[in-house]
Amino acid sequence: MLRGWAESVARFREDANAEEDLVLGGYRDRVVVELAQNAADAAVRGGVSGRVRFSLRGTVLSAANTGAALDAGGVEALSTLRASGKRDEDGAVGRFGVGFAAVVAVSDEPSIGSGGGGVSWSLERARELASGVPGLGEELGRRGGHVPLLRLPFACEVEVPDGFDTVVRLPLRDADAVAAVRRQLEEAGPALMLALPALGTVEIEIDGVEVRTLTAERADGRVVIDGVPWRVVEDHGVVPPELLVDRPVEERARPYWQVRWALGESEAPRVVHAPTPSDERLDLPALLIGSFPLAPDRRHVAPGALTDFLVERAAEGYVRLMGQLAGDPAVLELVPGVVGVGELDARIRRAIVGRLPDAVLLPDGARGRDAVVVDAPAAFVGLLGTGILPGVLPARWPARHPGLNALGVRRVELADVVDALAGLEQPPLWWRELYESLTGASTDALGAIPVPLADGRTVRGPRGLLVASDLPKGLEILGLRLVDPEAAHPLLLRLGAVEAGPRAVLGDPAVREAVEGAFEADDPDEIAEAVLGLVAAAHLDPGDEPWLGELPLSGEDGDLYPAAELLLPQSPLRGLMAEDAPFGVVAEGVVERWGPETLEAAGVLGGFALVRAEDVNLPALADGVESQDLADEELWAEDVLDRLGDQELPPVVPEFRAVRDLELVADWDAALRLLAQPPVRVALVEPVHVMLYDGRRVALPSYTAWWLRRHPVLNGRLPGEYSVPDDLLAGLYEPLPVEFDPELLLALGVRTSLDELLREPGGAQELLDRMADPARPVARDRLGALWTALAESGAEVSPPERVRAVVDGEVEVVAAEDALVLDRPDLLPLLAGQPLVIPSHELAGPLADLLDLPLASEEVPGAVESSGVPAGVPDVVGGVLPGAVVSYVAHDRLVVDGQDVPWFLGEGELHASGPEGLARGLAWLAGRWEDRFEAEAVLRSPDAAATLRAEADLDGREPRHAAGAHGSYSHF
Repeated sequence: MLRGWAESVARFREDANAEEDLVLGGYRDRVVVELAQNAADAAVRGGVSGRVRFSLRGTVLSAANTGAALDAGGVEALSTLRASGKRDEDGAVGRFGVGFAAVVAVSDEPSIGSGGGGVSWSLERARELASGVPGLGEELGRRGGHVPLLRLPFACEVEVPDGFDTVVRLPLRDADAVAAVRRQLEEAGPALMLALPALGTVEIEIDGVEVRTLTAERADGRVVIDGVPWRVVEDHGVVPPELLVDRPVEERARPYWQVRWALGESEAPRVVHAPTPSDERLDLPALLIGSFPLAPDRRHVAPGALTDFLVERAAEGYVRLMGQLAGDPAVLELVPGVVGVGELDARIRRAIVGRLPDAVLLPDGARGRDAVVVDAPAAFVGLLGTGILPGVLPARWPARHPGLNALGVRRVELADVVDALAGLEQPPLWWRELYESLTGASTDALGAIPVPLADGRTVRGPRGLLVASDLPKGLEILGLRLVDPEAAHPLLLRLGAVEAGPRAVLGDPAVREAVEGAFEADDPDEIAEAVLGLVAAAHLDPGDEPWLGELPLSGEDGDLYPAAELLLPQSPLRGLMAEDAPFGVVAEGVVERWGPETLEAAGVLGGFALVRAEDVNLPALADGVESQDLADEELWAEDVLDRLGDQELPPVVPEFRAVRDLELVADWDAALRLLAQPPVRVALVEPVHVMLYDGRRVALPSYTAWWLRRHPVLNGRLPGEYSVPDDLLAGLYEPLPVEFDPELLLALGVRTSLDELLREPGGAQELLDRMADPARPVARDRLGALWTALAESGAEVSPPERVRAVVDGEVEVVAAEDALVLDRPDLLPLLAGQPLVIPSHELAGPLADLLDLPLASEEVPGAVESSGVPAGVPDVVGGVLPGAVVSYVAHDRLVVDGQDVPWFLGEGELHASGPEGLARGLAWLAGRWEDRFEAEAVLRSPDAAATLRAEADLDGREPRHAAGAHGSYSHF
């Protein structure tokens, strides 16, 4: 070696640079791995299970191993660069002849003892020898004295520990070297044993502490390292020659390839081993060990045809590794993702994923491309797996796992599976099991699920189906969509089926359609039988389902009638309806079969029928758009709307009730007695409540009351022509021919009181018209009360042509143009022969306005023609008329407009003649008109005042005070 350096400085430089590249590059942190690899190769040469012991004590690392001893050829290989002595050894890991160079990274004095001899290398001795070689001085200076360490071996003696065949002893260069070795020893683990299968045991001792031992037991494709099992898949072979064209001669001389995958419970190193660790990242859950060609830096895989070949072999091996978990969902965790951490990793992933759809990795030997997965409850998936959906994976396989996509498994949505079930023919109990298996599934995907019906059909979708039990037989004729009882399940109710008792079944549109078309059906009696069975089971009340009135039933004459046009044999309507009323009598056999209650609930009439409806739109009823099949219903709705006035939104009757068939009655005496009884009474006596757009509810006469008021149902007269015995209305209306309760009379429109009459729309006008009828007597003592009530009502009336007035004390009907409204009592003597309308004095003005008549005070001139003198009012009057005026004009004879009068109010003064006139004037001005007689008595006999007051106390009257009455009468 020295001679070669002497002959060529370039050779020296080449050796120094090459060693330096390896130490500082590819092998800077590989001393432990490379020593283990040499031990593994020795075990292979020696045909033994390899054992190596690493011992770090202080600053010295020793590595003792079993196996073939180091020989002269081995020493030569270690002391040369890129000239491996193992190129012809079958199974040797080392193949480049550079691995031992890793020791130079940590030691300047490595040595080996083996086979009774020893060899060492020394940087210091090598530098001394090199410095003596002619021509190297300048180069050594340029390199700072650095020389190749491993080119000059020296014989030495090295003691080999007992039980071992070889030992490598490395005095470590410095603290950094000690730390690096310590770290490598601590990191040594299962990957070392997996990469070097010739090793059976690796012992690691650091600073004399307890030895850590790695053991590997290999059998049947498994390796157990320190008790932890690893799955191993390995493949090897001869590299086709064309793949080695671009590889070095040493590699072409060993044309063998090998790929090994290892999968364990612990995390695998995330780099490719070739066979020792490289810098090629691999983000797969298994360790890859392969004879990948390396670039000169010994850190990365070299590109080329050989690498391409090994990528494919690695992918095949990985798929076989996954196959060891075939049928177990855990295999999904081995499926590579789509993104690699490097080029090699990405290529291996793509090669693996490309093979997965055809790989046998699923249960029962299935391939991914032949399998489907459903995201659904486990029980449902299990049911599908009984042959319903070929290739479906068991529920333990996570349907949303991305690995299934890579396997080529087709994901089928639950809704699509449900659609596919439509063609199945299965017994009802099977369907119930299916529904049970879907408990907890989202209902969004189940809307079209098949459902078997009681009539043998199978339909898609539960919405609107009836789930019922305990129903009468023979309902098939009605076309009902009843779920087969054996298939009934709560899931169907969640999906829109209706849990139906007899009443709910009656509400099904199919029943109504069957009833409406029953007259044209082949067997109307069969339809009637089914419907009446439901009615009986539902315990309906009459009128609950008005459409049942169209059900065809047999009459006693043998013909079919709509139920609503049939009477029960004992119905009281048989004797009070008109002869041409379109009613038959239900056949006796039908009554015996079903009983009166069921038949009445179906629309047969036992008494008057009560129509019920909800949210009746009044404008629609008035326009005939909606109908309740009632006589004059449009007119009633128009009348209600007129009373309500203009509304922004259509008024609605939330609860509508009415008695029908009133237009067919002949005997109203009997009919009214029936209408007075429940349940139809409520439709007559209770008002209808109309809901307005603003939320207000207005009570108005019901349809039934409205109809009866407009027809002569009381002794051939309109109910409004009668009144109950009443002093004020007597004579103006007819007396009642029969006795009724007050509530019924009020509903019919019989006049029960003057106040009720005046509260009704048009009541004031009606009263005024009747008072103007000379044929209707009105007593003198009631006339004033009638006029007063009219004035108080504030109603609007048409100005009358004739009025009932008082003429000189007698009641007469006179032309309105001749009448005056009396507003002051002092005018009476001046109005002889004048027709007077006399209300309560404070309402004279409002009544005159109501009737458009003049007031008497406006028509009388009122000229005082006599002379009088001012006089004071005796003090005694104050006890009777508190607040009365204190002065007046006294006349011996008071003449007004040429007539003698007792008193008169003129020009703001009271004129009076005598006690009678003065008492009346004072009482009128004091607002105590009713006390005028007492005041007159006091004026006539002042000494009697105390007695009169005591007598007044016996009346129990409270004192009255006429505030502001001080001689002015302008406010009367």
